[in-house]
Amino acid sequence: MDATFPPPLLLWSSLLLAAALPPSRASLEPFDLLYDSAVQAFYRADYGSVVRYMEGALSSYKEVRSTRVRCRLSCQDQHQFSGSFSDLRFFDVILRRAECLNFCIEDKLGVQSVHRVSDDVVQDFHRRIPYNYLQMAYQKLKQPDKAAAAAHTYFQANPEHVEMGQNLEQYKDQRGVREEHFIDREARPHQQAFSAAVKLYDAGDYEGAIHLFEGALVEYYKADVECRALCQGPQRFEGHDHIRYRYSLHELVSDHFTQVLHCEHECVRDLATRPGRLSPMENYLPLHYDYLQFAYYQVDRLEEALECALTYLLFHEGEEFMTDNRDFYREELGYDGQPREQASRYMRRHKQELELLLIGSEIMGAEFTEGNYWSSSGGRDDSNRIPSGTDGWMEYVPISDKKDTAVAPPQQLREGGPLVYDGVQLVQNSMALNGTQRVLLDHVISEDECSALQHLAHAVTLAGDGYRGRMSPHTPNEKFEGATVLKTLKYGYEGRVPMRSARLFYEVSERARHIIESYFLLNSTLHFSYTHLVCRTAITGQQDHRNDLSHPIHADNCLLDPEANECWKEPPAYTYRDYSALLYLNGDFEGGEFIFTEMDAKTVTASIKPKCGRMVGFSSGGENPHGVKAVTRGQRCAVALWFTLDPLFRELERLQADEVIQALDTESVWGHDLNINPKDEL
Repeated sequence: MDATFPPPLLLWSSLLLAAALPPSRASLEPFDLLYDSAVQAFYRADYGSVVRYMEGALSSYKEVRSTRVRCRLSCQDQHQFSGSFSDLRFFDVILRRAECLNFCIEDKLGVQSVHRVSDDVVQDFHRRIPYNYLQMAYQKLKQPDKAAAAAHTYFQANPEHVEMGQNLEQYKDQRGVREEHFIDREARPHQQAFSAAVKLYDAGDYEGAIHLFEGALVEYYKADVECRALCQGPQRFEGHDHIRYRYSLHELVSDHFTQVLHCEHECVRDLATRPGRLSPMENYLPLHYDYLQFAYYQVDRLEEALECALTYLLFHEGEEFMTDNRDFYREELGYDGQPREQASRYMRRHKQELELLLIGSEIMGAEFTEGNYWSSSGGRDDSNRIPSGTDGWMEYVPISDKKDTAVAPPQQLREGGPLVYDGVQLVQNSMALNGTQRVLLDHVISEDECSALQHLAHAVTLAGDGYRGRMSPHTPNEKFEGATVLKTLKYGYEGRVPMRSARLFYEVSERARHIIESYFLLNSTLHFSYTHLVCRTAITGQQDHRNDLSHPIHADNCLLDPEANECWKEPPAYTYRDYSALLYLNGDFEGGEFIFTEMDAKTVTASIKPKCGRMVGFSSGGENPHGVKAVTRGQRCAVALWFTLDPLFRELERLQADEVIQALDTESVWGHDLNINPKDEL
């Protein structure tokens, strides 16, 4: 028995005492509530409140993160694993850390459950969406210096946002705005220092570069500690929910630990990835030591140069140019050196984590592939192997093996098949639209059908429906409302809308599916992946000098990475979608043109003006990036359709809608309630 282990009653007594203590008086207002209040104030044109709430939300968000980091690290230090080991000793440390963590966080923030925030809100903060609201609010309040800082911060994470770039150019010409106002309020210190160091290096200021590179390393390892601490929360590993499918203690602990470890292991990727980018910088951490070894050589500090060369070789064992440098430094000095201990520990931990991840992922039944974290030695272009670059950022490469990244549809590309229905007119094919697997058709539905569907939309659509409840998912200047086929049929059955209109929505979507399937000469059946009746409305009073998009440039089945000129076919993208279509119901609005672009998300290759009965169809991959220009007046309505060739990914609501239509046709179920549950599984 472990003699140092305290009696179990003492531990449980402390836990019971903690439960009996009065709640902490600390109370930090949750950032999601502040964020929501700011958005609502924006719609009321109360820009002073927008600034107050949004700045408060950003402050609360940072405080929650920093508190969790501080408390987790502090509790780890207070309750460490000793040399002696037993099951009870292990869980004693775990329980005491949990107790410590709960006290620490609630003392700073208040009750933890209050600070549980939806993934959508967290994603908005990662994408820096609050700064988009702030730049507009500060602009309305005639504070261009603060607007410029907010715009610059937003643009750093959203470089494809052409309109924000134009806003920044306008701010530069405004009185009272100076260069120092264009700051990144969310800049990551380790990346900022690295970029500044490279600029000094390229200018030949090696002493200055050494100082900044060393500072960048200090900040990097500090950020690594913080990143890993933030991983110690709920995790998901390849779509597995560790709570629901494991029941034994050891499997449960193993699965959760594997998920946390996977998150920690991926901090390498996180720290090397600039905000808003999908791909990390190539060879990021080792590159610091490459720059340093040559900078130290330039100032005749060969001992430090050797140390950095040996450290670089920890990441790239046997790299020819660096082994030559190492041998040169050894010969000049007359003795050998050692790599830096911090980097040595870092690599030992990295390798041990990999071994554990392979075991843990096998237990979970989840596939794990080691990422190419330091896939190559980076770009070099001179005989001395001096790291090159003008602004400190290397060419992007994927850090992990991407699966199925091809952007072409999964079968031979063909088009020009029959349009199936009389009156449907081919307006432009792929060639005319300057792309592949694109088509523009008119007269897919009649004026009367457009009118009926618009009236249906006004009756059944709800703000945020189809967008996880977010009324303005893509731009704060428009309101989005939507409804599904099943919902409209339910409304028809309840007598809230004419059943003929609800059936029309169903039938029109079937018509669109048949046309797309036939025109693109597909050899297999297209299945519905998602069908949405959606209207977007320009918000009055928010259209002055507007330059943003109604829907940013994107692809439908892959993650568009404009700077890498790639589209990664991996979650959270809807990778199973194969074809898409938009059937427009009206044209009596301003703006709202549908646009195709090159993969750079900037070069427009085709622009389409919506009107009643017009439909654009296209394959869903990276060959067809697209978006929607701002709707600046009126309301734009359409039926949006996404299709899949894989029957496993058929839309469940659509299958239920098929049953409802079949029941309507046979009139066999109208003596009792329809059993409509969109969450039923096949």
